[in-house]
Amino acid sequence: MADPFPYRLYLVISEADCSGRDFVEVAEQAVQGGVDLVQLREKHAAPDEFLHKAERLQTMLQSYDVPLIINDNLDVAMQSGAFGIHVGRSDIAPAHIRSVWADCGSLGYSIEHLDQLETQDAELSDCFGISPVFKTPTKTDTITEWGLDGIRTIRQRTDKPLIAIGRISADNAADVIRAGADCLAVVSAICQAPDPKQAARQIRGQIDQALHPVR
Repeated sequence: MADPFPYRLYLVISEADCSGRDFVEVAEQAVQGGVDLVQLREKHAAPDEFLHKAERLQTMLQSYDVPLIINDNLDVAMQSGAFGIHVGRSDIAPAHIRSVWADCGSLGYSIEHLDQLETQDAELSDCFGISPVFKTPTKTDTITEWGLDGIRTIRQRTDKPLIAIGRISADNAADVIRAGADCLAVVSAICQAPDPKQAARQIRGQIDQALHPVR
């Protein structure tokens, strides 16, 4: 039976994250280094600008057969032909997304406290973003810093795929996977790296080592 969520390294990117470099070029280098899922997050872009960026990114990703996820903009997700969408607790409700986008390939939902796991929004979601594992300057409205123990706790309470995000790097990637995450989402450690391809390759190597240790 095919794995419904085979992704292991998830790039979250915006133009602002890339320190003046073209975000599509940074994303392409990351894909060449081992990223197998990319989310475009443009919280402050106008709708037309967001759609244009999504279409540029989608064109590049399709040449690598890598899915595109759109952060919290249903119109952009559907119009750009994205694979899926990711939302947080205060974003578009998963119930609404399900009601208008029957072909959504992946509906991700950020978990910021344990009670969310018992909600209809969680039930309707395909996977959970564990946010953040470790506090990070790219997220200023942190509710819970989960840490490795938090991942273990959530792992015991759900079988849905867990995407860990928040100050993930090659130094802690293996520990986060061993704690129970299925996939690691990365922003700064790849987008701001001098060599995004090499940065992605190092993190991917740690993930693979944790999943398939050489004895």
